[in-house]
Amino acid sequence: MQLSEHFELAEFLVSETAARRGIANEPSPEVIENLRRLCQLVLQPLRIKLGRPVVITSGYRSPELNRAVGGSKTSHHMQGRAADLIVPGLSPLAVCQTAQQMKLPCVQIIHEFGRWSHLAVALPSERTQLLTAKLAQGKTVYEPGLVHV
Repeated sequence: MQLSEHFELAEFLVSETAARRGIANEPSPEVIENLRRLCQLVLQPLRIKLGRPVVITSGYRSPELNRAVGGSKTSHHMQGRAADLIVPGLSPLAVCQTAQQMKLPCVQIIHEFGRWSHLAVALPSERTQLLTAKLAQGKTVYEPGLVHV
C-alpha cells in the first residue's frame, strides 16, 4: 500500500525483533491513516528537500513489539505517528536540523545517540519538542535541543 510518493506501508512494519520473537505487528486502519499523515506531512517533504532516500529503521510498533524493544510506554510509534530513520550521506543531526528549519509539523524531532533521527507527526494542538537522546550511566537521558553527541 502506497502512503505517499516515496513511502510504502511495508517499510513501517518490518521488524527483526518481531520476526525473531513471533510478535504480530499489524496496524489498524487508524494507525495506517496516521502513517499516511506522517508520510505526507513530514517524511515526503523531507525527502524532497534533501533529494535523497529516507530509510525507515523503525516505524509502527504494536504494543507488544514496543515493550520488546524497550520503547516508551507512550511511544508515538504505537500510534503510527513516528519513524526512526537514517538518510545515507547525511548525519542524523543534519537531518533533524533540516526538519526543524523546514518547520515540519512534528511533535518530536529527536537526534538519537548520534545514530538516527526520530520524527513524530503532530496533532493540530501539539507543539514541537527538540531533543537529543544520550546515554548517561547506562540510561537514556534527553537533553533539550539538537546537539552533537
